[in-house]
Amino acid sequence: MVFNPFLPLYEYVPDGEPHVFGDRVYLYGSHDREGGYTYCMDDYVVWSAPVNDLTSWRCEGVSYKPSQDPLFPSCRYLYAPDVVQGNDGRFYLYYCMADDFGVKGYHNPISVAVSERPEGPFEYLGVVRKKDGSPMKKYVCFDPAVMNDGGVIRIYYGTQYDLEQRDDFLTGGGIETEMEMFGRTREQILSYEDSINGPITAVLEDDMLTIKEEPHHVIPYETRGTSFEEHPFYEGSSIRKVNGRYYFIYSSRQNHELCYATSDFPDKDFVFGGTIVSNGDVGLNGRTDRDKLNMTGTTHGSIIEIEGQWYVFYHRLTHKSDYSRQACAEKIYINEDGSIDQVEITSCGLNGGPLPGAGTYPAVIACNLTDGNMPHGSNKIFTTSFPNVTHEGDDRFIGEIGDGTFIGYKYFKFEGSAHKIGLTLRSEDQSDVSGFVDILTDVSGDPAGRLEFDAQAKWSTFFADVNIPSGTWPLFFIYHGRGKVQLKELILA
Repeated sequence: MVFNPFLPLYEYVPDGEPHVFGDRVYLYGSHDREGGYTYCMDDYVVWSAPVNDLTSWRCEGVSYKPSQDPLFPSCRYLYAPDVVQGNDGRFYLYYCMADDFGVKGYHNPISVAVSERPEGPFEYLGVVRKKDGSPMKKYVCFDPAVMNDGGVIRIYYGTQYDLEQRDDFLTGGGIETEMEMFGRTREQILSYEDSINGPITAVLEDDMLTIKEEPHHVIPYETRGTSFEEHPFYEGSSIRKVNGRYYFIYSSRQNHELCYATSDFPDKDFVFGGTIVSNGDVGLNGRTDRDKLNMTGTTHGSIIEIEGQWYVFYHRLTHKSDYSRQACAEKIYINEDGSIDQVEITSCGLNGGPLPGAGTYPAVIACNLTDGNMPHGSNKIFTTSFPNVTHEGDDRFIGEIGDGTFIGYKYFKFEGSAHKIGLTLRSEDQSDVSGFVDILTDVSGDPAGRLEFDAQAKWSTFFADVNIPSGTWPLFFIYHGRGKVQLKELILA
C-alpha cells in the first residue's frame, strides 16, 4: 500500500522528474527541508522503486551536494534538476543554483554533473557552454530539462514574466526589475529580438556540455491571441515523447497547475493541450480559483509511463509556505487523439486502487484541506491562520483546524455497511476544545455519522459509528467548534 505523498512523511522532494532506467523508476527533484525557511535547503537525494511495485520506494542516498559546484557558497542551494542518459551510457545531471529565496537563481549558467549509475553519486562536470568554451547564458537559464531523442541530446529551460508585455516596460520600472532578477544589463535585455523570457530549447553535442545549435524559443513569448493565452508558460520545463509526438510539460503562470503542449517537432509548432493536474483541483469540473481545495502554490513535475500505465508526478505545499513541498502522483490517461484530461488529486495516488477501508492512516494524507479562504503561495511563510499540514518533532499533523474546515480523503474501499471511524485530536493552544465533526461520503448528501469530542492538550482518540455502504468512497470531515484543533490520525474500523 502507498498513498500521497508517496515518500516517507519526513521527506520533501518537489519538482519531480521521474525516469525509468532498467527495471526501476527514479525520482529526481529538488530537496526541501521540513519546515525550512527557503527553497531547496538540502542535498539532492534520489528515490527509486521497482517498475512492477510502486508501493516500494527506497532512498538511494545523497546523490549530489551544492558544495561540489564552484558557485558555492555564493549560491548555496540546488534547484530543480533533470537527468538523462548520454550516448556514452553515463547519466548526466542538469541543474541551476540559487541563494536564499531564489536570489541569483536566474543569473547563472546551467551546471552539469555525471555518474556511472542513475542513482549517483554524481561528480561535477562543468556548465553548458558555447562553442568557444565560455558559459552559455542566452535567455534565462532556469529549470533545465533534458532528453535523449534517439541520440540527439535536447535541453529545455527558461522562465517567463509578463513585464515586457506592459506598455510602460521601459518607463515604469519593468526593465529595472528584469535587470535585477536576471542579472543582466539593460543592453543585454534589449538585445533580444523576441524576449529574454520564455521557454527555450537547444541541442547539445555528445560531450553533454557544448551547445550544438543556437538556443531559441520553443513557444513564443508573446502568447496573446494564441492557444497559450489563458495558460502561458511560467517555469518548470519538462519534455517527453509519446507515440512519436513531443509533449512539453510546464508550470503555467497560474503557478498551481501542470499544463502540456504537443507538436510533431521537438523545437517548434507546439499547441496548447490543457491542464494535467492542479494542486488545488482548480479547473477540474469548472472549479474556480476562489473555490480551490487546498493552499495552492508552485508546482513542477512531469509524466511517465510505467508498465503500460501513465502517471503525472507533481508536488503539494505544507507548512504554510512554498518551502516544504512533497512529491505526489496520480494516474493519467492519454486519449486516442493524444489529449490528456485533467485528473483530480487523491490520497491514493500510486496505490493502483483505493486504500483499504480499515486501518490507521496519517491525517496528513488529506488531498483536500480548506477553510473556504485558502491562500496562494508566494515566496514567504504565511503568518495568517488557516488549516495546514505541519509538524512538531516526530508528529506530523494538520494544524489550525477552525470552525467549518473541510478535510477530504479519496478514496477508500469499504466492506459491509457498519463501521467506526476514529480521529486522533488535540487542541491547538493547550486549552480544552469541544466540538463535533460531520463525516460524509458525498459533499451534497447527508452525513454518514457525527463524531463528538472534547479535545485537550494531549493527543486523544474519539470514535463515532458511521453508516457507509460497501464500495469505494471518499471521506470528508467538516469540523464545527469554537476553538481550533489539530488532527494526527484517522482510524477506520
